[in-house]
Amino acid sequence: MAIAWQAAVWSGTFPAKLFPSLATVADTFVRLTLNGTMLVAAAATLFRLLFGFLLAAVAGIVIGLLMGRVQWIEDALLPIVSFMYPIPGIAYAPLFVLWFGLGDVPAILLVAAATSFTVIINTWKGVKSVKAVWIRSAQAMGASERAIFAKVVLPGALPYVLTGLRLGLASAWRILVAVEMLMSVTRGLGWLIFGSQQFLNTDVMLATIAVIGIVGMLLERQVFVRLERATVVRWGMMSS
Repeated sequence: MAIAWQAAVWSGTFPAKLFPSLATVADTFVRLTLNGTMLVAAAATLFRLLFGFLLAAVAGIVIGLLMGRVQWIEDALLPIVSFMYPIPGIAYAPLFVLWFGLGDVPAILLVAAATSFTVIINTWKGVKSVKAVWIRSAQAMGASERAIFAKVVLPGALPYVLTGLRLGLASAWRILVAVEMLMSVTRGLGWLIFGSQQFLNTDVMLATIAVIGIVGMLLERQVFVRLERATVVRWGMMSS
């Protein structure tokens, strides 16, 4: 892809302002990093991501576990979750602006609300996937409901929970960058891309897009890969 991009630049088919060379993009990346612009934008986005994703993870896991273990809760919430799950998170943005105004709060809440459904669905499926014979065996040995939940249900559902969190984080990352362009935040990677577009700074846009990809990859490898290796892979429930 890099070779094709550079070949297109050398061909002169597109204006250099709109189709900068990879060297120009790299120089812009270094310049924005050294002067702190990129670091401040990334830190602001990660701050919103952290709080929004934590809210989604806690709410999603709790609701998913309850849906999987309590029949009336599943009957009540599953139709709602199934209806909301396919709707793109960005579709809620105008509502959240009307309800909460502009700035960090609606961005964080929108990320949490849009991401939580992915976590809920996967956690619920994980609980449902736990074999009934495991639960009956624990009950036959006199295990309490709390012990069954902690020692049987939760470990058995953990691969699905981790998958839900991984997919949820990727979804949160994508939604947040788009939301930052709409919520009139004062800092962030999405804000940096939007501002660059106004002045045709394509090199800044591409450098920021590269940072988004790098940060997303690091979050994936440094958080979930390590967590899986320490739990479900170590327990033999998932291959590395």
